[in-house]
Amino acid sequence: MRLTIERKPVKVSPDPTRVIARYFFNGEERAVELIRKILKLDKEEVFSLTSPLLQDFSKRHRNITRKLLRNCERVKKYIIIAGGDYEKLDEYCKLLIGSYFTHEYSIESAAFFNPSIVPDPDQTNLEEGQLRVIISFRAVGEGHVSSVAFRRAIIDRNNDITVIPASNYIDEAEKIHNIVYQKRLFLKKAQEADIDDEFITTVSEKLGDRFDYEELKTLVADAKSKTSDPQMLRQYTLILALSDSYRRISFSKDTDISDRVIFPISDFESKGIEDARFVKFTDDQGRVYYYATYTAYDGVHIMPKLLKTTDFYEFKTSPLNGAGAKNKNLALFPRKINGKYAMLSRIDGWNNYLMYSDNINEWEDPVKIQGPEYPWEFVQIGNCGSPIETEHGWLVLTHAVGSMRKYSIAASLLDLNDPSIEIGRLKDPLIVPNPDEREGYVPNVVYSCGGIIHNDELIIPYGLSDHSSGFATVSLDTLLDRLRNGG
Repeated sequence: MRLTIERKPVKVSPDPTRVIARYFFNGEERAVELIRKILKLDKEEVFSLTSPLLQDFSKRHRNITRKLLRNCERVKKYIIIAGGDYEKLDEYCKLLIGSYFTHEYSIESAAFFNPSIVPDPDQTNLEEGQLRVIISFRAVGEGHVSSVAFRRAIIDRNNDITVIPASNYIDEAEKIHNIVYQKRLFLKKAQEADIDDEFITTVSEKLGDRFDYEELKTLVADAKSKTSDPQMLRQYTLILALSDSYRRISFSKDTDISDRVIFPISDFESKGIEDARFVKFTDDQGRVYYYATYTAYDGVHIMPKLLKTTDFYEFKTSPLNGAGAKNKNLALFPRKINGKYAMLSRIDGWNNYLMYSDNINEWEDPVKIQGPEYPWEFVQIGNCGSPIETEHGWLVLTHAVGSMRKYSIAASLLDLNDPSIEIGRLKDPLIVPNPDEREGYVPNVVYSCGGIIHNDELIIPYGLSDHSSGFATVSLDTLLDRLRNGG
């Protein structure tokens, strides 16, 4: 018999008005011809085109002029080819050129789903029994490209949830290449990314044990200038794309959490950043970090990656390496266990695995700890976010797939000191798609990337058929009793 859950009346739906201004490029030949036409315009024509454009789009973007000038600078060499002098162009001409190399992208026009939830670093000015949280979502726009977006919410003493409305603007972070790479890990990931072994050896011989992006970029640029072999040129492009998987990104301090979107930047995530599982992690010294495991996808390769922040303004991303960092569904435990980092994974696509590591970016020796047992999970099981620590064990939300590819959400309880030991699992799912939840981009799916405990209840944010998101709660004591007594 299924446990009683309470579905909250709150729904978070995709909003097509949430747009970012992105660089748009249609090829060198077209760029040069376009710029030639713009350069032929006189100053009055340039002003008459630019002024209304700024008035229109300044209502939709914070500091649109900065974005247009930045995109104009990106086509500087084509301005020169077209016969222009970039340095002598007036600002209105630069803004107009930049506008022709900019387009709007609606980050959540298709879907806003698969949420995870963590306590907000800021818990000031709350009433007794309230908790301020940050919820991450998988936002999907044109071309089914996924990014990570955020909302802030307040949970009150009755566990009613108020999602704070999004602000008027949204923007990408600035990309900053200031990461120092460890050659051993970098080249190991290059092998996993199918980059040619001979090329890896060549690059390895010319790099120190630690190197930065500019060193690598200079080396690759020099190598590319000495070959016309398309295969080798592709390899050089891949190695730069891989380096882009290590980066720091930052958001302006005057942005609201809902203003910030982590959008694909590198080639290895060009088709999307999928299903971020955020967790509040406390290290042995009591320091708090927020980590998220997520899947980077380029249309061919799946690259598990790690996101790290302390304040949700500054983020560091890096790939996850090793035999255990395969496929999707990695979820980090919120603290070390017996002195080691611990992670759940699903390397074969249909069973749950556990692994330990001394290095948060390296994961080897995964051990299978759970497989499908009940008809509603015969196809596969996997985690629905990081384990949650309770006095009776690690509470793990799981997703399961049964007949007609119907997804459900269930739960398991693992031993605190040895999570390979399953104390219990539910014989029936907690959440199955009801008639109001089963229609969407992918029908018959409920899915979560992480829950939270507050006021003696487990709160589960979950995606509805790959379209929107809702919330459900269940009594923690009732759930743990069921798990400890046979499911």
